[in-house]
Amino acid sequence: MGLYSRGLGAALALTLLLARGAGAQDSQNGAVLLPPIDVGFSRLGTGIMAGTSSSVITADDIARSPSQSLPDILGTQAGIQLRHLYGSPIGSGDTVDLRGFGPYAQSNTLILVNGRRYQDFDLQGFDFASIPLNSIERIEITRGNSGTVLYGDGAVGGVINIVTKTQDKPGVSGKVEAAAGSYGFLEGRQSAGAASGPWSTSVYSNAATASGYRQNSEVRQDNVVTNLSYRTAPFSYYFNAAFDRQRQNLPGSLPNQPRVFPITLDNTRAATTPRDWGNKQGFNLTSGFTVPVWAGAELIVDGGVRRKFQQSQFYDYFPAASGFAYSASLGGPQNYVNTGMTTTSLTPRLDVAHNLFGMPGRLLTGVDFYTTQYDSDRYQFQGGQAIHHYDIRQTSAALYGMNKTTVLTDVDISFGGRLQRTGVKATDAYNAGADPNAGFYASSPQAPPLNSSEWQWAAHVGIEYRLSPMLAVFGRVARAFRVPNADERVGVGSPFFAGNPANFALKTQTSQDIEGGVRFQAWRFKLESTVYLMDLNNEIHLRQPEKVNFNLDPTRRQGWENAAYYEVSDDFRLRGTATYQRATFRSGPFSGHDVPLVSRWSGTAGFSWDIVKKWATLDVIARMWGERYMEDDPRNVQPVIPANATVDVRLGGEVDRFFWSVSVQNLLDVSYYDYAIASASTPGYFVAYPAAGRTFAVRAGATF
Repeated sequence: MGLYSRGLGAALALTLLLARGAGAQDSQNGAVLLPPIDVGFSRLGTGIMAGTSSSVITADDIARSPSQSLPDILGTQAGIQLRHLYGSPIGSGDTVDLRGFGPYAQSNTLILVNGRRYQDFDLQGFDFASIPLNSIERIEITRGNSGTVLYGDGAVGGVINIVTKTQDKPGVSGKVEAAAGSYGFLEGRQSAGAASGPWSTSVYSNAATASGYRQNSEVRQDNVVTNLSYRTAPFSYYFNAAFDRQRQNLPGSLPNQPRVFPITLDNTRAATTPRDWGNKQGFNLTSGFTVPVWAGAELIVDGGVRRKFQQSQFYDYFPAASGFAYSASLGGPQNYVNTGMTTTSLTPRLDVAHNLFGMPGRLLTGVDFYTTQYDSDRYQFQGGQAIHHYDIRQTSAALYGMNKTTVLTDVDISFGGRLQRTGVKATDAYNAGADPNAGFYASSPQAPPLNSSEWQWAAHVGIEYRLSPMLAVFGRVARAFRVPNADERVGVGSPFFAGNPANFALKTQTSQDIEGGVRFQAWRFKLESTVYLMDLNNEIHLRQPEKVNFNLDPTRRQGWENAAYYEVSDDFRLRGTATYQRATFRSGPFSGHDVPLVSRWSGTAGFSWDIVKKWATLDVIARMWGERYMEDDPRNVQPVIPANATVDVRLGGEVDRFFWSVSVQNLLDVSYYDYAIASASTPGYFVAYPAAGRTFAVRAGATF
């Protein structure tokens, strides 16, 4: 309770000071009423969590964004930092970090699509390139770990809910568009929908390809999202299907000094692994219905199945034939990975409107059943015999409930909890006959089997108080957990690193989170300011030299997030964000040091200008971030990743049914990298992934 009491005191002190400062304003001075504090109830009830910091990205925001990828669009929001791996124009390999989790950000931000978990049971997490941008109606962002109560583990930094479009208007409609840009970027998007009576259906697809900023960074992405729905007053039904396919070449990292690789960061477009590649294919099917069970109560039953297949090939660039010197062409295959995952789920729940003791409220309660089967074969080369076969099966069953009650006209209180049992069975079938390194290990390369289960719990208590039509304060406390995923248990598990066996028995990560903030809106100005404090135990991390995952010593996140919007006129709007966040070790040998890959300061600034209404519009966004320590540098002694900033610009317009745009990313052609790995033994030595310089894109299309 020490964390809660200290953090709550700081949060309340800030919100009360801001409230007193704004108290002189009232509705008689031209202020407008605050909109509802909630993001709004999604299909699973995101808005039921009072006291959380939240924001929304609309379809119009996406259409007018100068950014070409979903991660870059999300990066304009307060508290979100980015890492670019391949310089891909579609965002493949990019990481979205919500509230400072550095190397494992993708495992600590839970991604939902239409209110359902879309997080895969591996380190890749959610691939943002797999969702067509033209299929997105809005994106709801709920910060902090309270989302664990409703959606399950993994929502430690927050929840990002991607809501896809449906055909709402009767008749038939459609849209086609094409884009071309720098480094061979080509994209086509198509969408069509039809509605008649209670029935509606729609399909959204895109195909994109690019040669890439760096050598051997070619990418090809194909996506299709479809939905079918039936809606009447007492009953509704839906069926969604999504398919995606990707081929991504892997250019590797570049060193700052020619110690091992002769190619360095001086040649930012070069590749150290010019033959490595990775493929991915997947599909997701979900279906469900909603039916009233009594006045004010609905039963929602849905379920789904998601399958993903991944293949990747890595080569030996230091073969004996070259005297163990670097060679881009002499070495043969070193590690081939073939992985398949199947996730099935059933999530029935009740959504109940109630009025207890004259206080209106809403209760969402249900059970979740999830099963994931992970099978991964590790070979020396494609077509050979498997050296390792990892078989991991994880099952979870949970009971949860979240209630929100308006106790006074201007005060909402929510509370809820989740109780979840997770079971894991894992085995490693090791074939020494297929391992070229057999007999050279100091210990057995085979991981011992695991058969375990545990109970975990999550809880949330939140409050929102509307002090005036312009001003509201909010706060919450919560507990959450994150279960290790399959890749974290397996580690690298390749022939080269097989002497470091998988760590199946990782501990579950837990967190305690407290938050307080204020929302202010008057005239054409909006502001949200939030402070938070989070303590974590058993945070899961990768130790780079051994390529094995382990549990960190206790860590802490604390921060201050600010987002502002000002409508100067009907045609000109300003927006900006500023975030301070720090991730540190609370104890152990690195106590007080920063967790790697987290910038203390970040922010954005931009404007939207309707030059001639919809005929000509201009959008500009600048993104800034501070220096950050490199991965695998918990001692904070190696060079830092430099602070930097980029500017993106888009000029577009609409004429009747036709639309067009010209956009420039990284307008000032800044040379930068935002991801690097430090050497654990050589001072000053590191490898990094350079991001793209200035790029252009031209887009045009028509609606019908």
